[in-house]
Amino acid sequence: MWLRRNTLTVSGVLLVLADAVWLLAGLHHEWAYPVVGWLPVPVSTALAAYACWRASRSALLDPATRRFWRHLTLAGVLFTAGVVSNMADALGAAEPSQRIGRATTIWYLAVLAVVIWSLLRLPSWQRSRGDWVRFWLDSCVVLVAGGAFVSQFSLRDQDAWVAQTGSAGAMLAIVVVGCLGVITFIKVAFAGAGRLDRRALYILSAGSAVSTVLGSLSPFLAGHPYLSSSFVAVPAGALGMTLAAARQRRSDCRPPRPRRSRRISVVPYVAVVAMDGLLLWAGGDSTAVRISTAVLTVLVMLRQLYALRENRRLLHTVDTSLNRLRETQDQLTHQATHDSLTGVGNRALFEETVDLLLATGAPFHVALLDMDDFKSVNDRLGHHTGDSLLVVVSRRLRAAVGSEGIVARLGGDEFAVVLPGLSVERVEEALDRVLAALRESPRLDAPVRSVASVGVTSSRDGDTSEELLRRADVAMYEAKAGGGDRRHWFDAEMDEQARAAARLGADLLDALDRDEMFLLYQPIVELPHGRAAGVEVLLRWRHPELGLVSPDVFIPLAERNGRIVEIGRWVLENACAQAAEWQRRFGPHAPQKISINVSARQLAEPGFVAEVEDILSRTGVDRARLLLEVTETAVLEAGAPLEAVRELRERGLRVALDDFGTGQSSLSLLLTVPVDVLKVDKSFVSGDAADHAGAVIVEHLIGFTNGLRIEAVAEGVETEDQAQRLHAAGYSLAQGYLFGRPAPAAEIESALLPARVAR
Repeated sequence: MWLRRNTLTVSGVLLVLADAVWLLAGLHHEWAYPVVGWLPVPVSTALAAYACWRASRSALLDPATRRFWRHLTLAGVLFTAGVVSNMADALGAAEPSQRIGRATTIWYLAVLAVVIWSLLRLPSWQRSRGDWVRFWLDSCVVLVAGGAFVSQFSLRDQDAWVAQTGSAGAMLAIVVVGCLGVITFIKVAFAGAGRLDRRALYILSAGSAVSTVLGSLSPFLAGHPYLSSSFVAVPAGALGMTLAAARQRRSDCRPPRPRRSRRISVVPYVAVVAMDGLLLWAGGDSTAVRISTAVLTVLVMLRQLYALRENRRLLHTVDTSLNRLRETQDQLTHQATHDSLTGVGNRALFEETVDLLLATGAPFHVALLDMDDFKSVNDRLGHHTGDSLLVVVSRRLRAAVGSEGIVARLGGDEFAVVLPGLSVERVEEALDRVLAALRESPRLDAPVRSVASVGVTSSRDGDTSEELLRRADVAMYEAKAGGGDRRHWFDAEMDEQARAAARLGADLLDALDRDEMFLLYQPIVELPHGRAAGVEVLLRWRHPELGLVSPDVFIPLAERNGRIVEIGRWVLENACAQAAEWQRRFGPHAPQKISINVSARQLAEPGFVAEVEDILSRTGVDRARLLLEVTETAVLEAGAPLEAVRELRERGLRVALDDFGTGQSSLSLLLTVPVDVLKVDKSFVSGDAADHAGAVIVEHLIGFTNGLRIEAVAEGVETEDQAQRLHAAGYSLAQGYLFGRPAPAAEIESALLPARVAR
């Protein structure tokens, strides 16, 4: 099987061996029939042409590679014709000779021209100008060295050669063009050859070189006219073509990767060594050798000078690249450790700084700063204004802290300040500068405040960056609880309070499932006689260990952990169920107003209105009796909560604005928020300012509500005097301890029964 697949290759090898044996034997024995030595020569070229033709027929090759093998097929045909012509020249006279006629020379030159042309038409890879300069210098070195050896060993006895062959120019031309062909092969191997198999190219190059060298041995055969160097030169070149074609057919035809081979760079040094050896062997008698050595020396010097220039340019390029790399690394490091919006450090820089200070054991302080009411800035004025405010705050923080600390933005409107090596007094001075700087107007397009709450803590043994932030966070929330725009130091008691709040928040998650939540109802009455007008539904939590927990404590916890949505749904469903029960049992004597508090988180839920409708449908409560209470902050800006309020009113539900007067833009809300009832906060009714400014506000608010046809309910009424003054001011509805404390549904029912009996 192997022999069948490689018949051409085996045949080519056998022809080369046969002619080589014939030539070597002929050096010691004069053959009677010289034509026998010539017969294998045209057969070998014909086999090479056939092998190239088979390679050109491969469907796996691209058009350029198939064209190359077609050209090489033509070269094989021309080669065969040239061999036949050479044989006629050698045997056509009365006596055998090594004569090469003009026609033979033309045939051989045509072969080399076709091969060179086919190689040059192959697509090449991109090489730099420096690569090409080095290549051509190396090629010149090869030509000079090769020419010196040809001159010394072949052309030195040209008189005898000319006498034997009839011409010196023909063989010389063939040798020179053969050298050019070798250089062309090397050039193509250097610059690439499209999809032509790399090893096939190397085989062609080697075959061409061997054929050229063997062909230049003709002068050594001048004394043997019945012999010819073509006996081995031609079969060797033909075998190279056959082997290359076979290799191309066996390859996977994938385009080879461009390689920047440096192996050709040893050629100049090998050539110099060879020329030095030739110079020592020939002595000073050969002018050609001396000239070639001088030229070769100049070429190698030029190559070295060019290499030094290229190396300097390369070193300059490397230095430039390294500088750019360092700049890029600095930029990447800065980007990795600094906030892209504000330019201050980020969390990574904060943690890196804290970890370094903790490792050294040096004392330091960490301050956590959180903007007060920043969310309302984003909601009211947009995120662009919020970002602009953050940039101003960052700039002022850096200016106030200066070189005493490092400022980092942790995310959102949260900043951290690391203050190493400062006393408590200097830390407080720095933070006071920060707060003072932030109080100044940020001078943006819209009127905004940039005040902040600051929590401070000192480093301890065994601390981590997370623990420091946690303590500073606890202190910061204490500052917010105190009204904001202040700093607060962390202490152990606050830590215990924070842990207690965390435990309470965890217990709150399961409070509904454990039936710890229950509802109370506080009466709403008509002034001045105190007749029942309705009730407000109030949520209470009886903790299994702590007892009753104030709504002021657990409602904010529920808002923070998101449980408020589920709790609010439970309140709404149970309140509606209770209202429907009273409706069925007491008819017209049932409470006419059932006020139920709805949180901002509930209003923001996408399906809240549909959820209310579902509860109303399932409980059967009269929607005209329901009054949903919302806070000012819930509907302060346009958005999902305000849209939900408007849709609820369109569906026949009444809406009350709770704790009116304690938030922002209260009067403008009366114009923008569709409400039916206004609940005046108890701070104006029974608070410290109730007898002074509060009284004035209460008196004037009733004028607004009457003019806007909105009912007003005064909260927190505790004395008869307060009730009389409210009635005198024009209020007809009130609630407070004077009329009844929050009570279970059973107590409310006991008050309703006498009214029904009296009826």
